[in-house]
Amino acid sequence: MTKLRVAGIGLTAVAALSLTACSSSDTASSGSSASSMAPSSSMAAPSPVAADGMTTNADVFGPACSQLPQGSAPGSLDSMGPQPVASAASTNPLLTKLVAAVKATNLVDTLNSQEAITVFAPADPAFAALGDAKFNELAGKPAELAPILQYHVVGKRYDAKGLATAGSVDTLNTAGGPVKIEGTGDNMTINGAKILCGNIPTKNATVFVIDKVLTPGTNK
Repeated sequence: MTKLRVAGIGLTAVAALSLTACSSSDTASSGSSASSMAPSSSMAAPSPVAADGMTTNADVFGPACSQLPQGSAPGSLDSMGPQPVASAASTNPLLTKLVAAVKATNLVDTLNSQEAITVFAPADPAFAALGDAKFNELAGKPAELAPILQYHVVGKRYDAKGLATAGSVDTLNTAGGPVKIEGTGDNMTINGAKILCGNIPTKNATVFVIDKVLTPGTNK
């Protein structure tokens, strides 16, 4: 998103006043000098502002946020903020199963290299609900697991308010259909999954820890 020409005009006026006292060669020199001092269009462009969907530690909400380490310890908000999302998740005590799944499908670099995304991150109990046997089976079949994980990643960065406004969002698994957003704040759900800790900021993503593994094709 994109967020000085008065000085240039002033310089031109000064140059114009000096024309009567200068020769034609001096005039050319003055004109060249004034032109070189006028700001270019690239300089005049406003500085970029913070991208939509970016959050701060103050925006984080949800009942499980208190389970995160405090201060600058690994897995804390201060620690995760400067890191790309997969690296940040690897230190989050709520997401050990998800991190194992991401590593099994070789998606670490893919997630870390994205510029601005939203991640719906199932907490460990969400994977536990599948059972160890099912989880291990999926982990051993990356081709089947990868589309499930991609269904938890949106190719645009949203905060909670942005999700509520959107109502539904497409994921990297476009074949799985859109993810439905209902409610707001603490009452928001993602395809029916409750948010345990939302608006978590990382370098390239906003993360929402949720209580279920989302299933592609089940927008309900």
